[in-house]
Amino acid sequence: MDDLSSKLELYNIYLRTEKNLSDNSISSYNFDINKLFNFAREVKKISLISEINEDIILSFLNYVQSKENQEENILSEKSISRYISSFRNFFKFLENEGYIKGNPTENIDSPKISRKLPDVLSYVEIELLLLKPDTSSKIGLRDKAILEIMYSSGLRVSELINLELNNINFEESLLNVFGKGAKERIIPIGKIALKWLGKYILDSRPYLASSKSKNFVFLNARGYQMSRMAIWLIVDKYAKLANIKKKIHPHTLRHTFATHLLEGGADIRVIQELLGHSDISTTQIYTHITKDYLIEVHKTFHPRY
Repeated sequence: MDDLSSKLELYNIYLRTEKNLSDNSISSYNFDINKLFNFAREVKKISLISEINEDIILSFLNYVQSKENQEENILSEKSISRYISSFRNFFKFLENEGYIKGNPTENIDSPKISRKLPDVLSYVEIELLLLKPDTSSKIGLRDKAILEIMYSSGLRVSELINLELNNINFEESLLNVFGKGAKERIIPIGKIALKWLGKYILDSRPYLASSKSKNFVFLNARGYQMSRMAIWLIVDKYAKLANIKKKIHPHTLRHTFATHLLEGGADIRVIQELLGHSDISTTQIYTHITKDYLIEVHKTFHPRY
């Protein structure tokens, strides 16, 4: 193991034990940092962490950007910002631990990201989507419960597929979920979603369950825990059946959940808590969505617009 790899291994231990990050988050950091290391080794012939400086990092960013451009897939501002953020946190750790003197990313500014508002479904569209699963079949009943819960509680896909039977409190209509960084939070679940969830657990899950099911709520046809891709395919399937023309993915239901709450008068701080956002600025994007919604309503219904 060379110096670069050994320092990354130490960083991974820190992320896992001190920051309590999930394996997915750690893998994302590793992906970015390893790309920089590969560039340093192969292009710059560098194998020591102390040799990576600001010029090397800027050269790497220029390299990946020009490579993407050649493939006619321009590297987005968001991707560049992600790289810089990954490197900054990594070198900050090394500096704090005394492995390097100074952070080579200190004078590198992230590009200003023009924030694209996420697509959300209208009330009519969400109703059409939720009507599409065939609840007379075991799989259709499962899919109905999945869609209802995602819209009712705003779960991330990772939270949905990792939901366990003992995380459901039917008496108090609550879900106990573990979000980013294994942070626990309690989320209310609406009575309609709770009804379909209970029906799925009683009438469908026993037929899907196998010795491999463990305690996971949602199972695939072979009795295994469902994957992220499976949830994406479910949402995509019923969006097409509902003839929804917007680009829909599982996170769209989370955006729709938050937007409809805000439009209904919910406090932004409450929505922040329900979504599990550590920073209110992440939640405030929904205020922009609501503003656009208000303008559209005014344009559509005011007689003198």
